[in-house]
Amino acid sequence: MSIKKKGSAEWQGSLKEGKGTVSTESGALSSNPYGFKQRFEGQAGTNPEELIGAAHSSCFSMAFSMMLGEAGLEPDSIKTEATVSLDQDDSGFTISAIHLSCVAKIPGADQATFDDAANKAKEGCPVSKLFNAEITLDARLES
Repeated sequence: MSIKKKGSAEWQGSLKEGKGTVSTESGALSSNPYGFKQRFEGQAGTNPEELIGAAHSSCFSMAFSMMLGEAGLEPDSIKTEATVSLDQDDSGFTISAIHLSCVAKIPGADQATFDDAANKAKEGCPVSKLFNAEITLDARLES
């Protein structure tokens, strides 16, 4: 089984003065602005790192719920925040790390079961696995 979901972006102009929009197939995002100022100067809008953080947080939370269910537990709530680090070095910019911070309310859970389920979710969620995934590209130039 293969499920495919789509996100898209459109960019116009130079890196620093240009602007873009990002959208999702579902309509959750629809022509949301992004650009250099949003990414590096804190202007309102979104940026790739923020979107990666949202994707990772949501995927981890779902995977954690699944792992808890396999341990016979059902969470009342799971709140996850992902901090995505974008660092610059001599070769350019790199997403060097993602830190997941999670607070969960799980009736009947003990610390060992909680830790085991959280670690399994961190390793097993599809977005965590993405960072080791093969990335392919089909690029086409229009004239």
